[in-house]
Amino acid sequence: MTRLTGIRFALTAGTLALVLAACGCGGGGASTGTAPVSPPAAPVDTGPGTSLAVPDLGAVAPGPKNSALPAGWHNGAFMEIYVRGYKDSDGDGKGDLQGLISKLDYLQDLGVKGIWLMPVTDSSDKDHGYAVKNYRGIETDYGTLADFEQLLAQAHTRGIGVIMDYVINHSSSEHPLFKNAASSAANLQRPFYVWEASKPAGWRIYGADPWYTSVNTAGYYFAGFGSNMPDFNLTNTAAVAFHHDNLRFWLNKGVDGMRFDAVGNLVENGAGVWEVQPQNHTVMRDVQQLVQGYNQRYLVCEAPAASQAFAAPSSCGSAFAFDLKDHLIRAARGEAASIQAVSQYFVTAPATMATLLSNHDGFAGDRVWNQLGGDLARYKLAAASYLLLPGTPFIYYGEEVGMANGQGLSGDWALRTPMSWTADKAGFSSGTPFRNLSANVAGQNASSQVGVTDSLHGFYKQMLGLRNSLPSIARGSYENPLVVGQVMGYQRRLGSETSLVLINYGNAAATLPVDRLTPGATLAPRYGASANVAINATGQATVAMPALSVQVYTVQP
Repeated sequence: MTRLTGIRFALTAGTLALVLAACGCGGGGASTGTAPVSPPAAPVDTGPGTSLAVPDLGAVAPGPKNSALPAGWHNGAFMEIYVRGYKDSDGDGKGDLQGLISKLDYLQDLGVKGIWLMPVTDSSDKDHGYAVKNYRGIETDYGTLADFEQLLAQAHTRGIGVIMDYVINHSSSEHPLFKNAASSAANLQRPFYVWEASKPAGWRIYGADPWYTSVNTAGYYFAGFGSNMPDFNLTNTAAVAFHHDNLRFWLNKGVDGMRFDAVGNLVENGAGVWEVQPQNHTVMRDVQQLVQGYNQRYLVCEAPAASQAFAAPSSCGSAFAFDLKDHLIRAARGEAASIQAVSQYFVTAPATMATLLSNHDGFAGDRVWNQLGGDLARYKLAAASYLLLPGTPFIYYGEEVGMANGQGLSGDWALRTPMSWTADKAGFSSGTPFRNLSANVAGQNASSQVGVTDSLHGFYKQMLGLRNSLPSIARGSYENPLVVGQVMGYQRRLGSETSLVLINYGNAAATLPVDRLTPGATLAPRYGASANVAINATGQATVAMPALSVQVYTVQP
């Protein structure tokens, strides 16, 4: 069997239990004392099944390809936003698009250049949003299509791009396309999904058998993330065209790009070869060509098992640097091996990697506050470590004010909590929030930090200010990396501009010799230092670094 599929996150034990309960796949329960009931006979198809209307099926021609944003906008920092958890505008306890619109000035002031919206399309789960049931509809909890169009317009006036989360691997089992496919083996929409007449043996994905029966028809469908999210058959040209049309639908409305969910498993070639198959790259190359057929658009892919491979031009072109994020945290703790790993990463990695410290998925780790034990000095080092590197940095909402995991929550839900705008719930909603607040909301919130230079928010604003004002930091080359003890340094160069970044991860001050600089020039401080540093005739300078500090210079003739 050969076909294309997707990967998003490993099921937690709790999620798996819910999946098993939903599909009746769990183990035995308590005895009822009644005689066992014979299983029903397998359904027998007698006709073509249902023909439910599919609102997101149908050709969409390419529309206007212009962009409201300047070239290179996507080299600035993005904010990943979980709309349900960001800002509630109507008091129902759930964040919405109008709430997000009301916070665009905050994002602009921080220096954010892009927003990644976690799924805002109509879904059956109405929470994480990855069980899509209408690719052209907005989740009703979040608002309307008109609200979404207003968000695009308002973001663009502030120079902020908006990319959507797109789920290409699977749909909801409540999607009418799947309902039709599951109604009969003879249904014309059956080939949109993966079916087998008899149950394949030897499969195990994330601790579960990914093959499920349908109550309406004989055969088994494939669903790598649970019975409620059946996988598309992306070797079927009609299924691929379905996604291409839906991508054009949003691009035609002015969306600035896409984050593609779970591309690492877009093809299963058998029970032992279901992840990172060669066909995945072909599918994503074609998607990349479609998206980049529109001006100034950006796409990024999630592929934890092979991040750099998917960043290749022959694949997605950009992917999240899951192979770097743990080193960034460990370097901030002062671990020597990880300081070296961070220093060397962009020597070989594509400059199109998307860097991060954490995100909405538990497999990517707790929130940064929890990972670093609330150590603000080292938190700032972690932030500088990725915000000043090549690639496109993605900040997870609330990271810039030090949000912790949700109070009393575990798994993914602990990471997807209401934004800490104030010291209590009032900043998020006038109603009862849909989920517990961050455990440290009273001490770490936006209202207490905005405008305070030495706060965590103030530090993020200064780092983004460097990225936005120095083209060499935003999109320059990565040159001359060095590590001396626990101090890391490197140069970023674009045209005639050269920046020098130095980070001391150690608890002790250090004096660092830096060479391969312009002989006779001067290091002019841009952050963390107040005095010029002379470069001698051999191109070397000596820089004093306080403990746990960041310094940024530009080379001046």
